[in-house]
Amino acid sequence: MNILDKTKRLLLPVLLLMLTAIPVIAEDVTFTAQAPQAVVKGNQFRISFKVNAGGGKEFRAPDMKGLSVLAGPSLSTMSGTQIINGKMTSSTSVTYTYVVIAEEEGDIKLDGATIKVDGKQLTSNTLTIKVLPPDENKPGQGQGSSQSRQQQQSSGQGTSSVGADDLFMLATVDKTSAYEQEAILLTFKIYAAPSVNLTSMSNKMPDLKNFHVQEVELPTQKEFQLEHYNGRNYQTMVWMQYVIFPQHSGELEIPSTPFEGVIAQRVARSSNDVFDMFFNSDRYVETKRDLTTRPIKINVKPLPQGKTKSFYGGVGDFSVSSTISSTDVTANDAVTLRVILSGTGNLKLVKTPEVPFPQDFDIYDPKVENKYTIKGGRQTGNKVYEYLVIPRHSGQYTIPAVEFQFFDPKSGSYKTVKTDEYTLNVAKGQGGESQTSVSYVNKEDLKYVGQDVRFHATPTSLKSDSSQFFGSLMFWLSMSLPLVILLIVLGVSRKRIADSANAAKVRVKKASSVATKRLKVARKLLSDNKKNEFYEEMMRALYGYFGDKLSIPVANLSKDNIEDELKRRNVAEENVNQVIELLDDCEFARYAPGDDEGRMDRLYDQAVSVIGQVENTIR
Repeated sequence: MNILDKTKRLLLPVLLLMLTAIPVIAEDVTFTAQAPQAVVKGNQFRISFKVNAGGGKEFRAPDMKGLSVLAGPSLSTMSGTQIINGKMTSSTSVTYTYVVIAEEEGDIKLDGATIKVDGKQLTSNTLTIKVLPPDENKPGQGQGSSQSRQQQQSSGQGTSSVGADDLFMLATVDKTSAYEQEAILLTFKIYAAPSVNLTSMSNKMPDLKNFHVQEVELPTQKEFQLEHYNGRNYQTMVWMQYVIFPQHSGELEIPSTPFEGVIAQRVARSSNDVFDMFFNSDRYVETKRDLTTRPIKINVKPLPQGKTKSFYGGVGDFSVSSTISSTDVTANDAVTLRVILSGTGNLKLVKTPEVPFPQDFDIYDPKVENKYTIKGGRQTGNKVYEYLVIPRHSGQYTIPAVEFQFFDPKSGSYKTVKTDEYTLNVAKGQGGESQTSVSYVNKEDLKYVGQDVRFHATPTSLKSDSSQFFGSLMFWLSMSLPLVILLIVLGVSRKRIADSANAAKVRVKKASSVATKRLKVARKLLSDNKKNEFYEEMMRALYGYFGDKLSIPVANLSKDNIEDELKRRNVAEENVNQVIELLDDCEFARYAPGDDEGRMDRLYDQAVSVIGQVENTIR
């Protein structure tokens, strides 16, 4: 016996001992049914029932109504063992397979099959199979065309051709008429004939400048599905999906989108030589195909009249709720109010609701948190607004209900929901409130006591003094000094008032030049493709300009106040609408996907144009 044989004999017991020491974990028993989602009438396909355990008994298949069983059930068994992190997992699966043919078009529903494992009866999932009609015979697709292609291949005249109807990309929307901000599902789907071997696909999305775009996450591993379209059966796959929200009314267009597909085509034999037939029988070449979708027109209707101050741009179906951290606090304690907007619609584009807190409260900018997903082609979830306030004085305060108005596209009307109202009890804090203490001093009457006053005679000599204060120079200087001080104070006050007025005028005059400098900075950021910094500088330039030009204090600077002040100064309504739309676009564009460079150029040009129009109107 050689050394190798002795080593094997020694290692074998050790390996057996190690395997017995490793715990064996059996999988949970499952029983599943599988079949294609769609088949063609008259074509064969398989239906399988798989149980991941051995020893199954009394297997019963469901009623195969609408199907002709050609073979089955054929039985196949598979076993395996794997060790992960010191744990051994063993698996055994048994599969029952049928080969069938669909006899009629339409949907076939199969109940679950049953089987007994370890005395327990299991039932598989149900199946729904869509039976499609066979391809229609169209001109160019009949027997003569097929024979012609075979003759070309056998005579070496080139590769088999792929026509425009054999491979194309189709763009569809779930609606061609919608309201502003209403969600529309945009789908790009590949259609390939069964004979086409598509190997790859690439594209560049168009700039949907009139829409806010949200991409739908699709599975990484995409699979083809059989679909009957325009008289033919195709292998189809959803390549991309987007939820888009139109930003203004009118007839908007989703432009043509170019795609590039790569297909593998078999090279036909160049001769009837046996050597060439043997070695070149399976040669393929890759060919690029340009696939361009057709443009889609969408009629976007404006939102009807009926908006109130509680409308913050919500379009969809929403509900609102709220919570408060505490209703019994002391002065200078922080209070957190959370307003939760839930539902389906343009959640990301909804503005922050205004809460009418009491005036004595210190109010901080709210924190906004988006918690939404794309489901069924719709944006659904919730948006949380968190308001932090600090009451400074004791007392009882009311935090009114927050009203939220939204437009419901299904009913075509506005609806209003609101939160609860809260009563806040604020107790006095220790040293936290402003307190004014006033002390009073008691006055005592003067009492005269005869012994308290004593007369004392002192020898004196009186002298005559010709100088006296009354009427002297010092007297008149002392009398005129308060008047001089008063005149100086009045002069300084008037100067300050004049300086303030001049500063306001200077601020108005320099509004355009300050905005121009900020726009130059924004242009530099645009050239450097710094998206976030560009939009921030654009917002500073626009809000800074309108604040200076319209003399609006920073604390009151908002789109509503800008709109009211422009209208008060007789600015044309068209120009006012352009200003508000520009401010909205700048806010939304920062988070919108798409061609940022093109969008940033457009917004920059609009800002320059709008400022120029306002300068020409307000002198």
